[in-house]
Amino acid sequence: MVRDRGCGEIRESDLGEVLTLCGWVSRRRDHGGLIFIDLRDRSGVLQIVFSPDVSGETHERAHDLRSEYVISVSGEIRKRPAGTENPNMPTGIVEMYISRLEVLNESSVLPFTIEDDAEVSESLRLKHRYLDLRRPEMQKNLIIRHKATKVMRDYLDENGFLEVETPMLTKSTPEGARDYLVPSRLNPGNFYALPQSPQIFKQILMVSGLEKYFQIVKCFRDEDLRADRQPEFTQVDMEMSFVDREDVMEIIESMIQRLFREALALKVDIPFKRLSFQESMERFGNDKPDLRFGLELKEMADLAEKGTFKVFLDALKSGGRVKAINGKGMASLSRKEIDMLTEEAISYGAKGLAWIKVRNGFESPIAKFFPDEILKQMAQRIEAEDGDLMLFVADQGKVVHDVLSRMRLELGNRLNLIREGFEFVWITDFPLLEWNDDEGRFEAMHHPFTSPLDEDIENMLSGDMNNKGLLSALKAKAYDIVLNGYEIGGGSIRIHRRDLQKKMFELLRISDEEARIKFGFLLDALEYGAPPHGGIALGLDRLVMIMVGASSIREVIAFPKTQKASCLMSGTPSTVEPKQLKELSIKTVLPEV
Repeated sequence: MVRDRGCGEIRESDLGEVLTLCGWVSRRRDHGGLIFIDLRDRSGVLQIVFSPDVSGETHERAHDLRSEYVISVSGEIRKRPAGTENPNMPTGIVEMYISRLEVLNESSVLPFTIEDDAEVSESLRLKHRYLDLRRPEMQKNLIIRHKATKVMRDYLDENGFLEVETPMLTKSTPEGARDYLVPSRLNPGNFYALPQSPQIFKQILMVSGLEKYFQIVKCFRDEDLRADRQPEFTQVDMEMSFVDREDVMEIIESMIQRLFREALALKVDIPFKRLSFQESMERFGNDKPDLRFGLELKEMADLAEKGTFKVFLDALKSGGRVKAINGKGMASLSRKEIDMLTEEAISYGAKGLAWIKVRNGFESPIAKFFPDEILKQMAQRIEAEDGDLMLFVADQGKVVHDVLSRMRLELGNRLNLIREGFEFVWITDFPLLEWNDDEGRFEAMHHPFTSPLDEDIENMLSGDMNNKGLLSALKAKAYDIVLNGYEIGGGSIRIHRRDLQKKMFELLRISDEEARIKFGFLLDALEYGAPPHGGIALGLDRLVMIMVGASSIREVIAFPKTQKASCLMSGTPSTVEPKQLKELSIKTVLPEV
């Protein structure tokens, strides 16, 4: 071996040993007679010392070492002098006195320092990702990601799952996000699509009798990006035969419990909490609630109608809702600050924001529209105390929930209400279908292969696609797993009967011909004894992001894309040679400016 140990592995038990180590020059300090260098490799950092009493020639050469030079050194492990120990370093009791130095490679002047707390723009970090990945925090993130995939792979293997690869070049079925398309040279004018999910193939594996499948797989979506999304992302994908919802959920809970124990040394209690979609929407305004703090939405319609405030009454008259949240301790806000809060609500989609301060009574331009007893009941309902600020939104239900759920998160952060830790919750009983006003038709809330609840099957089979009330009431055997306000996975029990799948396509106004073109091979497979089956996909990038406490999934992906889906390091995407386009029978047409 070129080296005996890792820099971060040296301990007091190694005193007196003469070892050879390799690594990067992290810091260099010249104290006149002695030169101290922090030598870094993946395992950690060790202080090495160049002394003229040990080797004059090596000490002289150490003057030329600079940041990020790659060196090999040999020397004796000694105990640090009393008072110079560093308890913040695992190697802080010892140091190495160097007798041999070899410079393996030099480094140009760095565009930024290799330190966790260095203030560097993200674009510069991504352009020089090979340097950014040397930072201990980035290496820690990737190590935890590695541990996470290993733990989950081991767990699934031990529980009878088979890891099976599904195609990367597959068929375009543009139902959700845009596909990434790949032209076929051998079939001019035809295209493959990179998979948004292995959904259809994993269902076919169940029809094939493999019973338990998993895959840690790359998926692709051509959509607008944000902090927790990438054009290419990694899923822990699973499918099981002869299961129902509880079976899938129990498998995931046990796997996550083991994941957190082995990767983070943390105890996670199971079973996880469960909320129906309806309860989650009513209490938190969305289907991915952060349960680390309260500040729940409260219904105010019954109290609002007992006043004369026209905004509330008009909203209720048009079938809308009035709900409120409690801004703890915010009664001291100035009118200007409340106006800024109102602008924030408007940016989320509200028409405005009503407010009432609880401060030795009730202060608000709208307080005069309500009897004092009603104001007291409002405060009691949202547990508002003296010094709090009641915030109301009145509009259609969807707008009310969306605005207040976002304000809840904003206030949770602003008021430091969000406690440390990990809060898991399952969201269940989703609507099977949701109405698309723009297209005048129903869409699948999850995907068109999700099974309805058993008690809803007959209503679904007999349902008229024009009966919005009946179809809106259908519930799905779907389940999402949420962690700290992020959806980290979603799945469902699938439709395994051909008649039910055909009816689903009918309700979604997918014609027989269109269904045959897009999903014909799955429909054929359902004719040959498809077992009941279901599964789930966990977003690995998002899960690891939360585990390490990062603010973006770019912090847990080795080579991520920017929000414009480009790689600043490699210059991707890029133009290609005309010859390549000709071989693919493609001509580029630039949009008009």
